[in-house]
Amino acid sequence: MSTEEKLKQQIQENDILIYMKGTPYEPRCGFSARTVQALIECEAKFSYVHVLENNEVRVTLPSVSDWPTFPQVFIKGELIGGADIVTQMHESGELLKLIQEVS
Repeated sequence: MSTEEKLKQQIQENDILIYMKGTPYEPRCGFSARTVQALIECEAKFSYVHVLENNEVRVTLPSVSDWPTFPQVFIKGELIGGADIVTQMHESGELLKLIQEVS
């Protein structure tokens, strides 16, 4: 299975998935920290992939998702966006609604 196929499989198998720098407990960049905090505040149950530990994922995912930066949040197989979009959705209440639909 290619890296691209593995990524597509991960995205489909996880209701909420974040590709981030670091872990939810130890984010390695401010954007990842902000994004994880928004998910936690919405009480989301999510999976994560630490992209700095896997160069193939870090290099391949932007071509799969058509999104160049990290973090990347997927909900039900759909790219929601990165830190700015997720933060805006959280502030407007839209993120919570979306997460509640998945739960």
